[in-house]
Amino acid sequence: MTTFQRARSEEQRQTRRQQILATTAVMLEEMPAGALSLNELSRRVGLAKSNVLRYFESREAILLELLDQAWKQWLADIRSELAEQQSEQAATLQRAEQFAGVLADSLIERPVLCDLMSAQIGVLEHNVSANVAARYKRAALNNIGDLAVLARTHVPELGDAAYPLCVRMIMLIGAVWTASFPSPATLAACEADPSLGAQCMDFGPDLRQILTVLAAGTLVTQGRMC
Repeated sequence: MTTFQRARSEEQRQTRRQQILATTAVMLEEMPAGALSLNELSRRVGLAKSNVLRYFESREAILLELLDQAWKQWLADIRSELAEQQSEQAATLQRAEQFAGVLADSLIERPVLCDLMSAQIGVLEHNVSANVAARYKRAALNNIGDLAVLARTHVPELGDAAYPLCVRMIMLIGAVWTASFPSPATLAACEADPSLGAQCMDFGPDLRQILTVLAAGTLVTQGRMC
């Protein structure tokens, strides 16, 4: 353990914060968010736990920060991919399927983002202050708003329904991720009795199908399927 030296300037504080975030990001490549402990993070970053908490009020606050960063990077990446697939001549349903497909395929390559999304409401928004919860709730809503802009750009027929569609899509991403990676006990039970595995999912294919059906259903309710 290194001897703690208080960061005196704002630049030093930001450097220390980035060090904590970078170390946490590495740990998330090795383990799910639920298994990440503040004690192990403190050991790896070389600070006492109390000193880590000088920069973030809790483990959950650190993970919320990383969730927002990962989400923004994801949006930037799919923006480029959707632009490449944009075709005004394609039928409405085809463009909706493309949009859902890009989201699903891109998330297969982002297990950390999916894990954090699945944990946001049930885990990450607990053990934080009201100010931190509000800040990251606003960040999440802004990110969904940016996703809705992409949805309307690729499928203009969605109109005002793009935002609620994207809210539901994000909620389903976390749910499908959780169902795709059950606990060891559940896996053992399903192996012993395959009939119990009906609720288990194959993340990529099932997510693509669910998001496609949701997008198509939204168009139907809007009376804009063609």
